[in-house]
Parts: sequence; structure tokens; C-alpha cells
Amino acid sequence: MHPVTLTSARVSLREFTLDDVDELAAIYGDPVVVEHMSFEPRTHEQVQATISTVMEAARVVPRTEYSLAAVRPGGDLIAFARLAIDTQHPGQSSGQIGFALRADQWGQGLGTDVVRLLLRLGFGELSLYRIWGARSPTNEASARLMVKLGMIEEGRIRGHLRVRDQWRDSVVHSVLAPEWLA
Repeated sequence: MHPVTLTSARVSLREFTLDDVDELAAIYGDPVVVEHMSFEPRTHEQVQATISTVMEAARVVPRTEYSLAAVRPGGDLIAFARLAIDTQHPGQSSGQIGFALRADQWGQGLGTDVVRLLLRLGFGELSLYRIWGARSPTNEASARLMVKLGMIEEGRIRGHLRVRDQWRDSVVHSVLAPEWLA
């Protein structure tokens, strides 16, 4: 499925282009934004490489990576949104979501809009059965967002990621197609 374009009243998801490097660098380079993520702030060059990689992955058949630009009406890039199809268990119809929202857009419900569009992509367009996301245990905003969208907290993966020279747990949330469609 390429290209992807999904729209809600306040946000659209679209494919990345090389023109997005500066705006994504402002998100991925912000220490406040990446505080709960699995990586350190990224440089302009690292972001350029990321966008090149996701543009290549978008053309792979069958497509398993949906890394999309979340934009406001008018075109301002406000988030990196991702849905990755589980390829370790073919036929299981599962995907993982994640996103990074620009800090000046926090507290407006836009993260909810972005994740809702990812869920619509996964369940409505790709016919997945299960979609899950993992968060830092201290990221309460993500916890509230996932619960608000019907994602159930499944539990904690201890020592899941090595971040900033320490092991960090992750808390997993998921939603199943019958729950989402209800």
C-alpha cells in the first residue's frame, strides 16, 4: 500500500519526502520530545538518513513499515507516526505503533488524533487483528492516550531497552480489532 494518505479533521498522515528533514529534525533533535523514547536526540544528518530509510521501506512489497508524516492543515509537520507489521510471526496479523509529537503541539489532543489514524490504518486498511504500543513507565501522557483509545495495559517488559546507558522497562498496551470496531 503506497502512497498512504489518511485524514481526520485536524491531522493527516502522508508519506515522508526529503523536504521534511528540517521539520523532523526539530522534533527528533528536541531533548524534551525524545525524553521517553529509545534514542538520544538526533542530528540533522541522522534525521536525513532516517527519512531516506523510511522512503525506501515504503516501496518494499509486501510493505511492513508505515513511517508517516503527521501534518496539520496547511502542511506543518507535527509528528513522526509509525505502524510496523509483525514479520516474525507471519500470518499473525499484528502491528506495533509509535509516534513522536512536536513539543509545542502537546496538550491539544493531537497525539490522540495521530494514534487514532494509525489504528484506522492498521484495522481499517490493513485488516490487522492486534495493534500494540510500548511506552516508558514514566510517560503518563502516553498511558492516558492509549487507555483513552481503548488500548489495554498488558504489562511491563523488564529491562527491555538500553537507553542513556541504563536499562529501561517498557509498558505494553494493545487493542484488538473487535474492541476497536465496537
